Amino acid sequence: MTYLFSDAGLDALRSFVDSTTLLAFDLDGTLAPIVADPSRMLVSNAIQEELAKLMEQTTVAVITGRGRTNAQAHLGMTPHFLIGNHGAEGLPGRKAYESEYLILANNWERQLRGMLACANGDGIVIENKGATVSVHYRASCDRAATRSHVLSVIELLSPPPRTISGKCVEDLVPATAPNKGDALQYLMKHLGYHKGFYIGDDKTDEDVFKLTGQQLFTVRVGIVGPSQAGYTLRSQQEVHKLLRDIAFLYLHHKSKR
Repeated sequence: MTYLFSDAGLDALRSFVDSTTLLAFDLDGTLAPIVADPSRMLVSNAIQEELAKLMEQTTVAVITGRGRTNAQAHLGMTPHFLIGNHGAEGLPGRKAYESEYLILANNWERQLRGMLACANGDGIVIENKGATVSVHYRASCDRAATRSHVLSVIELLSPPPRTISGKCVEDLVPATAPNKGDALQYLMKHLGYHKGFYIGDDKTDEDVFKLTGQQLFTVRVGIVGPSQAGYTLRSQQEVHKLLRDIAFLYLHHKSKR
């Protein structure tokens, strides 16, 4: 990966961003820093202001693992598109699928509460996010053992979900639901955008980073292990500067017309 604020990275960004570019962002760890208590995560006023400026120039989407209602409460602003549950919720024209996902999630929650009833003391928390279900074990005294137990229970679920492993959490997603990469591709096609810009910070964002065969500009926040993103930022603290630079590029393009 190339550091985005290097000369080569900035030259590439200037050449890429224009009126045919859809801008898409992950939420936790990207637009806002990771916090110990996810319920206390907030997007700063400075970030909100830059996003609002960008929304005046092009389409802005946020694609997050959170449910849409939860994400909206923490964003502090409303992007053109808010896609939740890793891509399963909020895509235009897919309401019927979301209804199916809701039924699956409710079914999995019932099964999990029955099978994990005796494990409440292990710090396990089951969260129904609407289209998906998350099983948290951050509060467990023995996280490795608890994760192993949770995974063994997930294997018994019917119908089997697609599992996304996160930091002390297992997300259960309908097998046919879009991932973040699918969601970005769908939005670009639906809206008629030829290019897409995406920035994220964890392995669920690799579903975007690994896409090939179309024009994408991808940025990984933080240098932690291998990634298929084209560019990287050193930390979430650099995201505000990036948004400001992109907003400036749009204004520059506008002044040249």
